Order: sequence, then C-alpha cells, then structure tokens
Amino acid sequence: MDRHALKVGVGGAAVVGVAFGMARYAYGLTLPDVRTEFGLSELLLGLIASGTFVGYLAALLAVPSLTARRGPRAPTTVGGICGVVGATTVALAPSPWILAAGAVVSGSAAGWVWAPYSDIVTRIAARRHQPTLLAVITTGTSLGLVALAATGVLGSLTSWRLTWAGIAVAAAVAALVNLRAVPRLDAGRRTSGTPRRSPWRREMAPPLIYAVVYFVAITAYFTYASEAVRSGGLPASASPGLFAVIGIGGLIGLRTGRMTRAVGPRAVGAGGVLVVGGALVLLSAGRASLPLVLASALLFGAGYMVGSSLLAIWTAQAVPDRPGDGFTIALVVGAVVSIATPAAMGTLIPTLGLPTMLVAVAAVVTLGASTLALPALRPTPGEPGPDRRGRQG
Repeated sequence: MDRHALKVGVGGAAVVGVAFGMARYAYGLTLPDVRTEFGLSELLLGLIASGTFVGYLAALLAVPSLTARRGPRAPTTVGGICGVVGATTVALAPSPWILAAGAVVSGSAAGWVWAPYSDIVTRIAARRHQPTLLAVITTGTSLGLVALAATGVLGSLTSWRLTWAGIAVAAAVAALVNLRAVPRLDAGRRTSGTPRRSPWRREMAPPLIYAVVYFVAITAYFTYASEAVRSGGLPASASPGLFAVIGIGGLIGLRTGRMTRAVGPRAVGAGGVLVVGGALVLLSAGRASLPLVLASALLFGAGYMVGSSLLAIWTAQAVPDRPGDGFTIALVVGAVVSIATPAAMGTLIPTLGLPTMLVAVAAVVTLGASTLALPALRPTPGEPGPDRRGRQG
C-alpha cells in the first residue's frame, strides 16, 4: 500500500473515529447524568436517542447529492463541522430541548462521513488493498471510543458537559487532519466506461438483511450500556471504562478483510452478530459485576468493529461499480432501524425492565444471525464468498 493511500487511511480513521466513536455514542455514555440533571423520563430519553439517529439518517440521504456536486471529500468536511457544532451545543445546553437539538446535529456527523470513504478508497487504492484500507478507516472508531472513555473519565470527575466539550475539540482536530490527508477528488469521475447500473441488485439483499440485525444489536448496546451499569450499582467511573474496553476489543476489526477472504462475508456477519448477542446477555446478567461488564464490553467491541468493517467491505463487493451508493443504502436501512430501536425499548423498559429487554434484543438478533449463517457456505450467484487462495473473493 503506497504512502498516499496510507494518508487517506489516517485522515479517514480520524474523522470516522470522532464521528462514530465519540459524537454518535456520547449520548449513551452521558445518559444517566442527563437524566439526573434534567429529570427526563425513560420515554423522552429514548426519543432523544432516536432523534440522534434521525440526524444521522438525514445526513446519509444528503450525502449523494453533495458528493455529486462537490466530490466525496466534501461530506466528510461537513461531518466534521456538525461534530464541532453539535457537541458544543450539548456542552452548553441550558434545557433538554437545546440538548436534544445539539445531540441530533452531533449524531448527524456520522452520516456525513462514513459512506464517502467507500468512493474515496475505490478511487485512490489498488483493488487488492481496498478491503484492508476500508477496515483501517472503519476501525478508527475503536480509537474514538478509547478517546470517548478518556473524556468520560474527566466528565465523571467534574461534569458530563466536559465530555461533550472534549468531543467538540476532537472533531475540530480530526476535520483539519482529514483536509490535509485526503485529496479533493472531482465529482464526475467513474471507475469504468460502462453505463452505471442501479445499486438495487440481488447481490445487495444479504448485506441489507445483515444491516437490519446488526444495527438493532449495536444501537441497543450503545444506548443502554451505561444505564445498565449504573442500575447494577457500579460506580459512575465504570461507564468510561466500559467504552474504553469496547474500543480495545474493536481493534480486531483490522483483520476483517482477511477474515472475509477466508470464510466469506455471510459467515463473518453471522459470527459477529452472535458475539454481540452474547455481549448483550452478559451485560444483562452481569451488570453488577465489573469483570463481567468489562468482558461483555470486550466481546461487544470485537463484534461491533468486525461488523462495521464488514458492512463497508460487503457492499463494495456487492456493487463494485457503485460502492458509495451501495454502502449508503445499507446505512440508510441501518439508520431507520436505529431510530426505531431506542424508541421501542424506551416504551417497553418501564414494563419489562432493562435486563429483560437486553436479553430480548439478544434473542432477536440471534434469530437474525441464523438467517445469515444457514446459506453461509452457499453464496447466491454473484455474491462474494470465501476465497481459499486468500485473494479477494
């Protein structure tokens, strides 16, 4: 991999790391303190969480238009600005409504930055290096989660608002790094001279099914992990530790490209979702035990980052001529699921209780994983499968 591609990997990992590892999931980390300060109900807390994913969805839908006019780097710049503005607004919010608005803007950052890198990587890296480079960029989220944990520790010692202030600073730095490391690419260049086909193809069905199951699981965990830890009687400092361990466990996502070549995307996806389901059960059962909570976080981090990297790789393989569009479709499906999940959980938790709700989500995603696993060794025609020679399948 040449130096130019490595610079893109660094810039992309920085922006994605802040947008996903910090800005998108900071609400879940600070949720117990937000409830205490503003006196919000479970339903309203769940609706605000859903609102952050509405911002994410709106950004995803706007990315193709902006990319067509200004090229794929432009949305990543907008995402950096949203991270700065949104996190600053939350840090200074005098009321729950202003806090909600800031959280929505901050959550939109992730929608702006992720999908464009599929196009950027396709255009600047050799095909054999693309899965690895996509995995590097996506796994920047792990470092972002570790950074979020550090700001969370600061917040637990002082005020939760300092956590959000730290995110605003990190978003500004990442945006500047991205501008220097990622080239400005034109909007009209295509990877081939053939007519552009619609990305809505048979090959996209498996990654879209996977996106539904995957986003149900990770949204539930990120939104309610801190609440589960607090309800189990563990100290406030346990929540940042949980996010740090998620980031550490997520470093295995760097191996996603190799895993996908070895066994195919279906098997990797099913395995990753099962790991996340196990993490949800462990969080529910062991929420009063710090070792069990950290073990849950380690499992979740591995399943989360492998799954995240896989989605970028799988959609790029399914629609190699339109990787950004294919990835955006998968993310839009995931965003809709992410909007519905916390709202539904916020409605049911007062009746069922959080521990039971986490186990119920685990059961649902385990069932979904089985639909991916059954045909894992028999890909549909045109769908990438395992390549026993170790090359891109």
